[in-house]
Amino acid sequence: MTSKPRIVPAPNESPLRSIQQWIRNHDIDEIEAVIPDMTGIARGKLIPAKKYSEEVGLRMPEGIFLQTVTGDYPEDQSAVDPSDGDIFLKPDIESFRLVPWAQDPTALIIHDCFYADGSPVEMSPRYVLHKVMQAYREFGWTPIVAPELEFYLVKPNHDADYPLEPPVGRSGRAEPGRQSFSIDAVNEFDPMFEDLYDHCEVLDIALETLNHEAGAAQMEINLVHGDPVKISDQAFLFKRATRETALRHNMYATFMAKPMEKEPGSALHIHQSIVDNHTGRNIFSDDSGQASPLFFAHIAGLQRYLPAAMSLVAPNVNSYRRLIRDHAAPINVHWGYDNRTVGLRVPASTPESRRIENRVPGADANPYLVVAASLACGLLGMMDQLEPSEPVTGNAYNMPYDLPRTLEQALRALQDCTPLREILGERFVRAFNAVKENEHGTFLQVISSWEREHLLLNV
Repeated sequence: MTSKPRIVPAPNESPLRSIQQWIRNHDIDEIEAVIPDMTGIARGKLIPAKKYSEEVGLRMPEGIFLQTVTGDYPEDQSAVDPSDGDIFLKPDIESFRLVPWAQDPTALIIHDCFYADGSPVEMSPRYVLHKVMQAYREFGWTPIVAPELEFYLVKPNHDADYPLEPPVGRSGRAEPGRQSFSIDAVNEFDPMFEDLYDHCEVLDIALETLNHEAGAAQMEINLVHGDPVKISDQAFLFKRATRETALRHNMYATFMAKPMEKEPGSALHIHQSIVDNHTGRNIFSDDSGQASPLFFAHIAGLQRYLPAAMSLVAPNVNSYRRLIRDHAAPINVHWGYDNRTVGLRVPASTPESRRIENRVPGADANPYLVVAASLACGLLGMMDQLEPSEPVTGNAYNMPYDLPRTLEQALRALQDCTPLREILGERFVRAFNAVKENEHGTFLQVISSWEREHLLLNV
């Protein structure tokens, strides 16, 4: 990753005078007005294109940001106005994209959310990332990020009581075992990936590489590095595009952190570096090309604050099934040079490309919140001039756990961390915790097959 962002020109970045002009130029029939919710689900409205313009005051209830992944709402709704009034949606013009799988010409527009007085909705995950970016700008810095996103292809699963299985590929057979980096194993799903590539091109998702990961029919894509908000938009849209494309090929694509018992989990690794706005140089390297004090302070910030930010990067009960010893996922926040057993890896690179890879987040997390949390932790370390521990040269799996082991522990840690609450926003944290505590409470009411198998007749 170089120190300067590479932003791929999108078809929506031509100098059009208005949204309506862009709609007419593309013969659009319908608009998907989208906002990412706490989970990263696309919420919004469908609107006839002829009725959409910059002046249209699209509204949604404020409580949409308190909706859980199950569609419920928490008892604690103190983060929203008791009247559950309207919030106003404002389009991000640079987010305009055609929807490649729609039967009729359709455009997707990501929106930001505001109150009637023009103030931003602090609970919006996209705003939280904007807020962290503003904190960096106050120091004259711009973060650069590049995600690595893993996912599984699985056979359609119509009964949630049955375990997931790998899908059947072109050969007519499912993968019998793990095929890390196998080209032939990826080629088993060539028709699906060809369509996915086409969809990503239309959606202006800048894919860099695709490879087979360790699990059966587990894949990983890398996005080209760039501006954190735009990259998070791409990751958000990639998840939707992948699920949609897989369905059209009679498969499911899942970004669950741990979808299958005996297979590795899926991660959302974040490579991050910082550019000085005045010089355009990577501040993680000094004038001699060596690692700078700010580089080490950024690592130290991640070490200190990432455990408190755990619920943002591992937001579901299933997330913690991935983070187990010797299963290709970190169990602590130790760091090391080109060491994949640690939570914070420093890849080999030139001074211009010096960066930190945060390997803790899961693929199930909201990309906006993962990037916001990871950058916030590093920024706090630089603000406080923290110093990291010594780098690990051996196997970090032989070292103790120092990350929360459950969602309940992680939520408590976030609530108890004043610096993180302040940089992310008190109101956001209150809303996020309310949503996740409700989901955790709902999960505790479920009796698993393990409990029926081992406890029913034995206790």
